[in-house]
Amino acid sequence: MPFLRVLIFIALSGVSAAQAQQGGPAAAPGAGEAQPAKAPDVPEWRRTDNYRFPAIAKTVADMQNLAYAMQLRDYCADRRVSDDFVRDRLARFGRMTGREETCASLMDY
Repeated sequence: MPFLRVLIFIALSGVSAAQAQQGGPAAAPGAGEAQPAKAPDVPEWRRTDNYRFPAIAKTVADMQNLAYAMQLRDYCADRRVSDDFVRDRLARFGRMTGREETCASLMDY
């Protein structure tokens, strides 16, 4: 149980840190679909193709995106939240993820 609390804390507190690190706008792929970045050529000794789990940093980033997407889904569903506010938050999240985010695209997380 304490481990779960730590993971939730990291996921929720890290969203603002991730926003601070994501400064400039990223190129958004068309039609709201994420296009995987081409992996750079790596030497044979550095290959990680057979790793069962991704790097810890990727897992943390995925958890942060999930937490933020869940909050944005709530904003999208709540008609009391203004459209301008929701659009602004979706644009910010899109800069973090590198794709164009909509209320419908949040279901990918």
